[in-house]
Amino acid sequence: MPLVCLTDFQAYAQEHLSKSTWDFIEGGSDECFTRDDNIAAFKRIRLRPRYLRDVREVNTRTTVQGEEVTAPICIAPTGFHGLVWPDGEMSTARAAQAAGICYIISTYASCSLEDIVATAPRGLKWFQLYATSDRQLNKQLVQRAEALGFKALVITVDTPKMGNRRCDFRNQLDLQRNLLLKDLRSPKERHTTPYFQMSPIDSSFCWNDITWLQSLTRLRIILKGILTKEDAELAVKHNVHGIIVSNHGGRQLDDVPASIDALTEVVAAVKGKMEVYLDGGIRTGNDVLKALALGAKCVFLGRPILWGLAYKLSSNFTDTLVLPAAVDSTPRTNTQHLRRMFFMLLFVSPQPPSWKQGEHGVEEVLNLIKNEFHTSMSLTGCRSVAEINQDLVQFSRL
Repeated sequence: MPLVCLTDFQAYAQEHLSKSTWDFIEGGSDECFTRDDNIAAFKRIRLRPRYLRDVREVNTRTTVQGEEVTAPICIAPTGFHGLVWPDGEMSTARAAQAAGICYIISTYASCSLEDIVATAPRGLKWFQLYATSDRQLNKQLVQRAEALGFKALVITVDTPKMGNRRCDFRNQLDLQRNLLLKDLRSPKERHTTPYFQMSPIDSSFCWNDITWLQSLTRLRIILKGILTKEDAELAVKHNVHGIIVSNHGGRQLDDVPASIDALTEVVAAVKGKMEVYLDGGIRTGNDVLKALALGAKCVFLGRPILWGLAYKLSSNFTDTLVLPAAVDSTPRTNTQHLRRMFFMLLFVSPQPPSWKQGEHGVEEVLNLIKNEFHTSMSLTGCRSVAEINQDLVQFSRL
């Protein structure tokens, strides 16, 4: 039976991934209120369509930071794609390149930046940075991304400490420890210098450090995780180039506003001085339309991309990396399984080229939501992204 919406891909991924891997991808912090509200908040917004308009030609193209994309639907940074598909982010990058959209690559990608660029050399790529307490490493990462042709630096600001992710605790997954095992140096440095455990995410990182990073690079700087007008105004003051309104998919601080509910406050605060984007809760073309109507220049997809990666799982990969249901119910086995997978991602080379099929599921996810967005534009009377505005939406009185 064909998969016809993003939630179909979600169900397929849940069925085919081990419980521990699924919990890692889908889990939120504490009671998961914000994770779930990210989706529910879109349903509190109603559309106000305009009819009797010529919509024979509808153009979904737009730009992000001056670069053209085929639709305002891009890929958010999520780590460890190799948990879902053997060559991980390389598959994701190829899918993004084929779709003509931007892909933000995580600091904690399963693959090296060099391999990702090599496999999708024409794709529009931004680099997401978790600032560590090792300033020299931060500098090297930023300058390495710039040298590889990345177009922007996305700094995640909502993670001075890992959120309270109960599913990971239940599965006895020490995410912080696994992140510290990741060797963030370039492939050349890995072969010429001994490896020491990486520094943790820097809890002291603040606005002055934004200025320091600006002094290191000509890359455009985007702040990811802003939710309030006060921080948005400070972002303007510090001359950054954009904001991604985000609550980390509900994986950091619980009980904060849904991303779509925080969007209008941030958009109003920046007063058109920079582009504002959104991630969190996007599941349909209507959701994309609502976000743009409320001022987002573009939206970014996180979990749905991982669902897409899982769609083309082969039986061999399922047998080797995904536990069968009968074994999956054992907490100790779950823990050993996920730790083994992290070890493979951190220390084992990417799978051979014959595995490079994972992009097809991601392409299907992207094409599906792009087509839904095209339909949403047509049915609300919008012939171009520029015609989408706040008059198209109203908030439910229920």
